[in-house]
Amino acid sequence: MGTVLGAMRNVRWHELQHAYGSASQVPGVLSRIAWGDAPSSDEALNDLERWIGTPPVFDSTAATVPFLWELAATDTVRDRAGVLDLLATILAAGNPEHPTWTRAAHEAVAEGRATAVRLAAAPHAPVARDVPDTPEVGGPSPAQAVRTAATRLLAAIDRHRCFACPAPPPRGT
Repeated sequence: MGTVLGAMRNVRWHELQHAYGSASQVPGVLSRIAWGDAPSSDEALNDLERWIGTPPVFDSTAATVPFLWELAATDTVRDRAGVLDLLATILAAGNPEHPTWTRAAHEAVAEGRATAVRLAAAPHAPVARDVPDTPEVGGPSPAQAVRTAATRLLAAIDRHRCFACPAPPPRGT
């Protein structure tokens, strides 16, 4: 598995749940996002969003977020902007029946803020070697898409308020 996603083996995925049952499949899906071809990676990202991010969060969500941050920061991941968008989706989601899951997931997203800052500020964010940094017809380049998604996520982190998360301390104190 290499160093990217290497710590996944330390998570007891079979003890965690997502929207459709056991989270034991999450490591395989994260691996497809990291190393899959475009269709496989896109399908895996969509699966993961359905499983852990919409609309309620689950106990597996907080366990998955650090690996999403790792993928967002890895040059060779094809859809880093999509990964950042999934992090924003998780930050906006909640589970009123399990506020501790919600808070843990939101805190895990907020803990990656420094990565989002770096990605938003990158003048030419690196992209996968076999993905040219050229816009698709009518769309932004992959590097611009990463910067834009990181900027949106930063704004969401900075203004985040929800039922499960404590209010931030007042400024200037």
